[in-house]
Amino acid sequence: MKIAISGKGGVGKTLLAAFLSRTFARAGQAVIAIDADPDANLAATLGYPHPEAITPISELEDLIEERTGARPGTPGAFLRLNPKVDDIPDRYAVKIDGIRLMVMGRIKRGGTGCYCPEGALLQALVSHLLLRRDEVVIMDMEAGIEHLSRGTTRAVDHLIIVVEPGRRSLETACRIRELAEDIGLRKIGIVGNKVQGESDRQFITANLPGMEILGFMSYDPNISAADHANCSPFEASPLVAHEVESIYRKLVGTAGGVILKG
Repeated sequence: MKIAISGKGGVGKTLLAAFLSRTFARAGQAVIAIDADPDANLAATLGYPHPEAITPISELEDLIEERTGARPGTPGAFLRLNPKVDDIPDRYAVKIDGIRLMVMGRIKRGGTGCYCPEGALLQALVSHLLLRRDEVVIMDMEAGIEHLSRGTTRAVDHLIIVVEPGRRSLETACRIRELAEDIGLRKIGIVGNKVQGESDRQFITANLPGMEILGFMSYDPNISAADHANCSPFEASPLVAHEVESIYRKLVGTAGGVILKG
């Protein structure tokens, strides 16, 4: 299963990506978690002890030059747009409780797309992970779908847009849906986060008509307390863990045949 997660900044994309990665891993699945948000926090949320020590792929200049034929920052350089990337996940992913994590780094933007060396490598790597790997892939993206293309949408089992009970969050979700549909992605679902009651659930559902609601994650002050204490959110909030298990079961469906352990 390949899952991409997007939404407005601060709504809880990284939290959902971390909880889903843990849930799939507990079910016995091999998981690759991809931090494709320039504001990279997935390693810390997963509990990696020294997230600052992870060098994003986009900053590995020697690797980028080796694979694309051009060094980042070299103007007018010719580069290979289909570089070799199949060995990168095994060589550069870090392991956290059975989950392999890759931090992608920033893709520079241009008027019609990025043709910089680091952008070419990252795009090829994302395509490889989505189209060629057998593991569950969970991608934590920024508020958009820049890492996806028409060629990779067929591999995405679900684009999950995380929202909170607020107008701006829902407006962002609608824009992301439009962008996703423009490149042919139709498997789009909503997860509501920071929900404090039935009125919040109804607000989200009523304002996103026609969109699949995969589930809700409750507002839990224990999540913030765990973050302030630099502790894992998984043990801090059994409530949210249980809610994400329900989202997981909806994603895999009854035909998935995957049973959670523990």
